[in-house]
Amino acid sequence: MTQVAVLAGDGIGPEVTAAAVRVLRAAIPSCSFVDAPVGAVALAAHGTPLPEATLAAARASDAILFGAVGGPGFDDRAPSERPEAAILGLRKAFGLYANVRPARAFAGLDAFSPLRPERVRGMDLVIVRELTGGLYFGPKSLEREDGVLTARDTLVYRDFEIERIARFAFALARGRRKHVVSVDKANVLVSSQLWRRIVGMVADEYPDVRLEHMLADNAAMQLVRDPRAFDVVVTENMFGDILSDEAAMIAGTIGTAASASLGADPATRGFGLYEPISGTAPDIAGKNIANPAAAILSAALLARFSLGDEAAAGRIERAVAHTLEHGPRTADLHEAGDPPAASTSAFADAVVGQLSPRATSAATA
Repeated sequence: MTQVAVLAGDGIGPEVTAAAVRVLRAAIPSCSFVDAPVGAVALAAHGTPLPEATLAAARASDAILFGAVGGPGFDDRAPSERPEAAILGLRKAFGLYANVRPARAFAGLDAFSPLRPERVRGMDLVIVRELTGGLYFGPKSLEREDGVLTARDTLVYRDFEIERIARFAFALARGRRKHVVSVDKANVLVSSQLWRRIVGMVADEYPDVRLEHMLADNAAMQLVRDPRAFDVVVTENMFGDILSDEAAMIAGTIGTAASASLGADPATRGFGLYEPISGTAPDIAGKNIANPAAAILSAALLARFSLGDEAAAGRIERAVAHTLEHGPRTADLHEAGDPPAASTSAFADAVVGQLSPRATSAATA
């Protein structure tokens, strides 16, 4: 039997994760779930954002369904004592080096994109972000030098780190439209020059996949100009952080932005951590009004990458797409003249309803 560790976390995390669990139960009845604390709730109960018991539950599972961590009141804490340390600890513990962020323009949400509908309609891309290297993880310092307070962040990439994320992106592209855009700043950064060289070498192993190199600033412009021109984007940690958020907003809402953090080839079933990227949203926590679409779509990625159940992943994604197009919708996607906004649980009800045999047969007829 497949087991999923549910680390719901803080803020709206428990609400949207509960919706995702309901959908996974409906799509894959053989799934079992084990709950474990993480983030601020774990700090309050156990004095650490990632207790050993939580790690043990994750290790005993096939995947992690993650909610969100963080909240007010931690600004003066050391990094290791903040709720966000939990996600970094999980990435390190399980070697999760590849972050997969789909960005898709869902039918019916055209009005929510800042771009004109005809520029967005049909957008369907994936950003593959290297997750464990670069500026975020290089040596850092803050000290006085010759009487001047000086900060340093060091950007470090090793050839094997670039090679494995490039190979991941090319393997993923083989199952899509066979086009990889590699984003760097090779005109000014030595690390990007190595990035471009290694990505080019890996591309030789995938002659059926077209490779295009693009500088990061140009990639940001091209995403706005024609997001439909992109299939798979592969890039280093900081550029991926920025471009994936840009892509989510172009698609119209962060409420549908799912993610997967993986440590294995996408063609191979492997352990992963799956989370929406909308954060804890403490201002609406506990009100049953948060949009759970991103959490449910993250569950679909879990079915695809960790459980190897492409059929279930597709059913979940189609059910979410149908609900987003036809309703009911949560308050963040509510427009004047629409029926009353749906609650978190009502949106989940609608998605589960679309997974029934009758609804599935009608959708494919």
